[in-house]
Amino acid sequence: MTESNKLQPDQMVIEWDVPITMDDGVVLRADIFRPAGPGRYPAILSYGPYGKGLSFQDGYSTAWKILEDRFPDAVQGSSNQYQNWEVVDPEKWVPDGYVCVRVDSRGAGRSEGVIDCASPRETQDLYDCIEWAAKQEWCTGKIGLNGVSYFAANQWRVAALQPPSLAAICIWEGYSDRYRDLTYHGGIRSTFPRDWAEMQVQTVQHGRGEKGPRSRLTGALVCGDETLSDEELAKRRVSDWKSIVGNPLDGVSYRERSPDFSKIKVPLLSAGNWGGHGLHLRGNIEGFVRSASEDKWLELHDGEHWAEFYTDYGVQLQKDFLNYYLKGESNGWTSRPRVQYRLRDVHGKFEDRTDSAWPLSNTVWTRLYLDLVNNQLSGTAGDADVTSSFDAMGDGIDFLTAPLSEPLEIAGPLAAKLFVSSSTDDADLFLVTRVFAPDGKEVLFRGALDPNAPLAQGWLRVSHRKTDPALSEPYRPYHTHDTHEPLVPGLPVEVDVEIWPTSIAIPAGYRLGLSVRGRDYEHNLDVARLSNMKFPMRGCGPFIHNDEQDRPSGTFAGTTTLHASKTQKPFLLIPTLPKSR
Repeated sequence: MTESNKLQPDQMVIEWDVPITMDDGVVLRADIFRPAGPGRYPAILSYGPYGKGLSFQDGYSTAWKILEDRFPDAVQGSSNQYQNWEVVDPEKWVPDGYVCVRVDSRGAGRSEGVIDCASPRETQDLYDCIEWAAKQEWCTGKIGLNGVSYFAANQWRVAALQPPSLAAICIWEGYSDRYRDLTYHGGIRSTFPRDWAEMQVQTVQHGRGEKGPRSRLTGALVCGDETLSDEELAKRRVSDWKSIVGNPLDGVSYRERSPDFSKIKVPLLSAGNWGGHGLHLRGNIEGFVRSASEDKWLELHDGEHWAEFYTDYGVQLQKDFLNYYLKGESNGWTSRPRVQYRLRDVHGKFEDRTDSAWPLSNTVWTRLYLDLVNNQLSGTAGDADVTSSFDAMGDGIDFLTAPLSEPLEIAGPLAAKLFVSSSTDDADLFLVTRVFAPDGKEVLFRGALDPNAPLAQGWLRVSHRKTDPALSEPYRPYHTHDTHEPLVPGLPVEVDVEIWPTSIAIPAGYRLGLSVRGRDYEHNLDVARLSNMKFPMRGCGPFIHNDEQDRPSGTFAGTTTLHASKTQKPFLLIPTLPKSR
């Protein structure tokens, strides 16, 4: 929206705290932004736990500052007074004939009830909010869902329930599999869900009242008018973390908080972030590939997790998609290629490309074998019986290619086959794909949250090595995570490790690397901080695996050994693109 057609106050009607009563009598509250005057419009709805009355600028100050400084188009053409974390800016949507509906999820903000994040109860609430909005006098009956992260992840689940009025979903950086994408990476527990709940959910829980913030727009208490004690507040939330700790294997708890892809048939645009290792990449791709919808598109960008959603590029992409399915505009949307992605380079730039499929239709699957003697990656495998060991909770071993004789382009999922033994009955593997400049300095990339991140990451607890043959692909092993298979100390086993997708154009003279580690990657640069994150970030963002209860030293502090022989040939599988491009 340009300065000349910026929304004027009399062009938008705002209704604060509109009640929506659920089937069990719990009342949720919504803020509604709609065009002034009579008429019916499609609605963009979001439902989440971050407090609809908390401004982006107040609740996420460092993220907002980055948005202002690095993405000026994201904040231009709006007064930004209605900006709210990870949902659409009504000033950029209402003038185009949309109603924007923001609902505080159950137990959060100004909505009463008990918080139970990502639960079936929340999914049913979202379903009911969709159908409620469709019946309002200002609505055409068509509802679209749009938003980032939590506001995206819940779209997968509710779409599987098939609400009649849901016309399209735009899932912008939202995980889909609660076990594999969020809580247990390769079977190794991530502490991010614990810290996220403390920093971003409990701080705006309904009932904090005077202990919480006030809306800079209305002056209302963001967390409701009632002020409860800490003990009372604790009784009104279900502990995500206790459930995660109590369920180290995949099962009912995770499946009921993850979608049945076979039932998702609504048109969808899934937008993932190449830098989203640890939360918002794998799920966007899996959701695109596995959903039953015939009308589905995948977009892959880079940069800060929250930023591209608000840029002119992001807003226009969302509008092109939603205008077609919610308004019926003949804008050529369905003629677009099904996959749109950015091929990154080592200088922080990118090239926009398209394709018809995922993995990309012209992928050349290439094996780089691990030379355990010289710590190299090469196109040929040796036959000698060789082992190489490292501290099972240490920095591991780095394998590097020779300097590339010609440029190399990679885009898609990666995987590794290893042969591993341990001095104990288990081991954790942290695989990090890396790029090194001719001077030996590592090239780091802007992650979704961490400004300095490696190229790609993958994880596996070796006792979780069992795979599902029906869902596994050579380039993306799918681990069942439904049983522990302890190791016999000293006896090697074959493992396939999923490494989340990436893209990179590597110049000649650079090196590609694979680190096989026993702990999270860390760089040696200054740490980064965000106001909504509990700890400083050292290369993996907040997606770390340092829970001592999950990784007791008696099991995980031994020695891990890699094996190679005539019949055991460890390799890294990479998705190279043809040189003719």
